[in-house]
Amino acid sequence: MTSSVTVDVTLPAALEARSWGWRYATRRRWALREVSLTIEPGERVLLLGASGSGKSTLLQGLGGVLGGADEGEELGELLVDGAPAAGAHGRVGMVLQDPDTQTILTRVGDDVAFGCENLGVPSDEIWPRVDAALEAVGLDVPVERSTAALSGGQKQRLALAGVLAMRPGAILLDEPTANLDPAGVGEVTDAVKAALDATGATLVVIEHRIDVWLPLVDRVIVLGAADETTIVLADGSPDAVLGERGGELAAAGVWVPGHPPAFPPAPANRPGPVLLETHDLVVSRRRGVPVAGPIDLHLCGGEVLGIAGANGAGKSTLGLTLAGLIAAESGQVAASVELAAGERPDPAKWSSRALLTRIGAVLQSPEHQLLARTVREELSVGPRALGLAESEVAARSDDLMRRLRLTALAEANPYTLSGGEKRRLTVAAALATQPRVLMLDEPTFGQDAVTWAELVGIIADLREQGSAIIVVSHDDDVMRALHARRIELRP
Repeated sequence: MTSSVTVDVTLPAALEARSWGWRYATRRRWALREVSLTIEPGERVLLLGASGSGKSTLLQGLGGVLGGADEGEELGELLVDGAPAAGAHGRVGMVLQDPDTQTILTRVGDDVAFGCENLGVPSDEIWPRVDAALEAVGLDVPVERSTAALSGGQKQRLALAGVLAMRPGAILLDEPTANLDPAGVGEVTDAVKAALDATGATLVVIEHRIDVWLPLVDRVIVLGAADETTIVLADGSPDAVLGERGGELAAAGVWVPGHPPAFPPAPANRPGPVLLETHDLVVSRRRGVPVAGPIDLHLCGGEVLGIAGANGAGKSTLGLTLAGLIAAESGQVAASVELAAGERPDPAKWSSRALLTRIGAVLQSPEHQLLARTVREELSVGPRALGLAESEVAARSDDLMRRLRLTALAEANPYTLSGGEKRRLTVAAALATQPRVLMLDEPTFGQDAVTWAELVGIIADLREQGSAIIVVSHDDDVMRALHARRIELRP
């Protein structure tokens, strides 16, 4: 799909960091420190770096959404058109890593119009902008549709539509295609290109999977860390940065075309007995509004079931239903006698405590399941609920932090972590209770090449130990790496 966007002339914005840094009030370490760079008006920049290198923090700073002194400590200057970024209202439009945090109003059209209304756009111009923006990003739903009824991928398109409708001088995108199906990725990148071509706006985009953005950008900046100072590892044209230094950057965790991460070994054992199965299953988020089904499937110990399909096809809803977190619209979900262990067959009728050791779940949005004040406490919630001794709680927490590169963040507030770090934390929290079945919704979201390989390796280890894994993902590499038995849902 080729998008067309009719817009007014926009003056591109200049972005600059002068020895800039930020430390969250609840973290001991600086998220970024001593960053200096200049992005000229109209440049199109791909911002790369390992998970936790500070990319999202820099983007949020440029977007003026980091908060004041009560939320963290700032040094140096961050400027938009030579003025402090926090005051550059309307000059910068931003799509955050978690689209739920940008969904404000209850109807799709109103949500897209919100930014325009705040900028004082004449009312007779707003709705033509809304319609054009929704068409550009391929969000083909009525403007009256409830935003709560959208899938995660549809919410990403909604957030981008809201930015395009404002016609800012700079567009900042934080993993804008991470939860999109392949067709959606193309529609979104086409929409961004059309907007840039029409307006000349400056672009800064963060994306771990970079292939789709390389044709759009003219500059690549790679962030890294040395002690507590953030450094620019590389800065130049895509060919110069990725071509000449591809091997070095891949070793540091950057996704570089032609340098794929290592896959774990193929399964050593055949799948075990069936632990979970469905019969004529129809799933829904709201009673009476089915999104997928009827579905007949089975899940065995020692195997990975991959659930794929377009955005809005019901993948996450099916995953949540299999995990016992929402009830079936109709049909049956039945656990084996071994898995139920005295409970009723339908996991949706189990208590939270019964689910803890039987079926674990990692939700698509990490923020929806964070409970504690620190990373260490987050990992302790499940084991403590099981009544384990504190020595065992500590041992499990320490081991998982080490394996998922979270040890240095043990005392950090989970909400101040990067998106990739939050994802690894929620996976670790699910593993801490050692469930027999584990449902993972987009488990590799926000991961660099190194942490992606480590996460996939941990999931493969769990499979080899006889657990049954459900993976909901658009990431075909995950499906291949885990030798998943794949089912595809269609809208």
